[in-house]
Amino acid sequence: MKWNGWGYSDSKFLFNKKGQAEFTGKRYRLSGMVLPSLQDWFENTFGASVNHKSPPTLNASAVPPASLNEAFVEDLKTTGVPFSHEAEDRVFRAHGHCLHEIFALREGKKFERVPDMVVWPNCHNDVVKVVELACKHNVCLIPYGGGTSVTSALECPPEETRCIVSLDTSQMLNESGYCTGHEPDSMEFSSLGGWVATRASGMKKNVYGNIEDLVIHIKVVTPRGVIEKSCQGPRMSTGPDIHHFILGSEGTLGVVTEVTMKIRPIPEYQKYGSVVFPNFEAGVACLREVAKQRCAPASIRLMDNEQFQFGHALKPQVSSIFTNFVEGLKKFYITKFKGFDPHQLVVATLLFEGDRERVLQHEKQVYDIAATFGGLAAGEDNGQRGYILTFVIAYLRDLGMDYYVVAESFETSVPWDRVLDLCRNVKERINRECKERGVQFQPLTSCRVTQTYDAGACIYFYFAFNYRGLADPVHTYEQVEHAAREEILANGGSLSHHHGVGKLRKEWMKESISSLGVGMLQSVKDYVDPDNIFGNRNLL
Repeated sequence: MKWNGWGYSDSKFLFNKKGQAEFTGKRYRLSGMVLPSLQDWFENTFGASVNHKSPPTLNASAVPPASLNEAFVEDLKTTGVPFSHEAEDRVFRAHGHCLHEIFALREGKKFERVPDMVVWPNCHNDVVKVVELACKHNVCLIPYGGGTSVTSALECPPEETRCIVSLDTSQMLNESGYCTGHEPDSMEFSSLGGWVATRASGMKKNVYGNIEDLVIHIKVVTPRGVIEKSCQGPRMSTGPDIHHFILGSEGTLGVVTEVTMKIRPIPEYQKYGSVVFPNFEAGVACLREVAKQRCAPASIRLMDNEQFQFGHALKPQVSSIFTNFVEGLKKFYITKFKGFDPHQLVVATLLFEGDRERVLQHEKQVYDIAATFGGLAAGEDNGQRGYILTFVIAYLRDLGMDYYVVAESFETSVPWDRVLDLCRNVKERINRECKERGVQFQPLTSCRVTQTYDAGACIYFYFAFNYRGLADPVHTYEQVEHAAREEILANGGSLSHHHGVGKLRKEWMKESISSLGVGMLQSVKDYVDPDNIFGNRNLL
């Protein structure tokens, strides 16, 4: 894994000596391919230059020395649970993947606070032992799953004076060989316990559900003991569901050690597809109708024009003259014969799963709906490429940072009747805030409508800008992102659809769930963890 960016160390975007972009490694479908349009898009969009590079540096002296609780360490040795207080192990678990966290790593900036040690429990009983010892010796525990948090949830509170232990549950994962259908963008690296703790959502939730729909039973180790239900029945009427105290608790109450989930056979048949619409309004109207008729495929995602242009820049080089000819014909048909404006059109990517006959019926139903909103079928290849790009898109932020471009994404959920206003107003707010803060080149702002519901949808925003000339680009970004979140809330959007709250967004919790709601959460925290052993200070 990379120490200063996303994913595997052998997988990354780069500009080669021929001035072409390529994606290295062998792990992804895009690996080893040349992307001939990416450099021009990158330079033209951001005013950046591949001749101006900002390489990352590693500053080992930036890691503060470990402050160990020796009595805790001595007792821990008797349990046989592996642990480490090496600087590299501690730094790797001191952060998630917020922009400011990765930027600090790349710039070699001094860490204010990192875990003092890391422990690796192998099973539920190991976790019980570690938690009991933490309570005995007043040690602060911060659960660590896959490290993919984008809410500052893994950062150590700088005011914490106790020994901080990162409780890494990565050695507790098991493979079942079945399909759960839960596929978040971070699926390769995130953990099951993390999905539960953050109320996660995946790309195929339309068929399989969100994490709360998939969970049957949870076992959690807390300072007061183990929380679990008495049975694993499909439904119980025994007061408020205690699972909902755990779902979204973000490591503030304890450690999720065991989860029973619904599983299904791997689908017999899978088919990708895509639809091009003349404009964003038509695409949103189509997705709303698909949701209304409850016929959404496993995945349906609508990219605005900016994301469409970006996706086009990521098309790999093709060796076949015939393929180039066919692509040219498609473009001519859509833009010239049908009259779609290349600067207005949008694309929805589709993924159908199930038995073959039902998939084909389902596919026809969705395409028939799309046609009523002016949509044209745009082929399986575009749909498959759009879906697969999801797993490599995070690697692009690292490429941008190499050339003075910062980028980030954030999400929300919103009622259908507010989708268009929210998308337009948030984009305008981002552009206005960037200009007021001295960003010299027009930022890229884009959005996509993703998971759909009867009452609304999840919207993902992306924005990036060239930070050359800015004294503190991270602070500029954080000001803009803060303003964008205010705009989202003002336009009827939620604080988060699936990323969670962490420390990054907790200032808005009272506005989101009321003061009384925050008080209820605080009461649970005070009862379950009176000494704040799980002291990451997320949510509250």
